[in-house]
Amino acid sequence: MIRVTLRGGETAEKLLQRFKRTVAKEGLLKEIKKRSFYEKPSEEKRRKQREFEKLMRKKDRKISIKETRRKHRRR
Repeated sequence: MIRVTLRGGETAEKLLQRFKRTVAKEGLLKEIKKRSFYEKPSEEKRRKQREFEKLMRKKDRKISIKETRRKHRRR
């Protein structure tokens, strides 16, 4: 359960912004959208595999960027 309390002197707009940010961080909307339709087990496996591959590409890219920065620093 997500709970956001009103801070002293905080406007309703700021409170709503904080709530939306918290919901996004928790991945609640993503979870609701995912569960709105039935997903076959084979489709779920494929989706998870694609997400994993995307994550690995992102990590590889970060590592390669760090390595190139190190090479340039040494010169």
